[in-house]
Amino acid sequence: MTYAIIETGGKQIRVEPGRFYDIELLTAQADEKVTIDSVLLVHNDGEVTIGQPRVSGATVEGTVLRNFRDRKVLVYKMKPKKKTRKKRGHRQEVTRLFIDSITLNGTVFAAEAAANENPVVDEAPAQEAETVAE
Repeated sequence: MTYAIIETGGKQIRVEPGRFYDIELLTAQADEKVTIDSVLLVHNDGEVTIGQPRVSGATVEGTVLRNFRDRKVLVYKMKPKKKTRKKRGHRQEVTRLFIDSITLNGTVFAAEAAANENPVVDEAPAQEAETVAE
């Protein structure tokens, strides 16, 4: 299992190839490729590479699926016995990012799920058994 810990939007996120994540808004448009260079840790089949603070030569490549606004978060402030109430809402701008691959020093770790996205199925024609009525 391959994963990386990246830093984007002031947050640290554990990402795996072949999955999508909702992160802080990026300036990229839909169907645009994005390369993230701030990789803090890379794990590949038991080998762990930890950066100080970032792993040199490590990148995470992804595709922007869409930009949208997240669900509303309500903020309600009230002071008891004073008849003071404030209700406000906030919707954060979010980018949905599909992780294509993790690269470490030129070695690309791609998703196994992405390779099996369109499996080839051999469909042999079904042979019909003829029944003979006696």
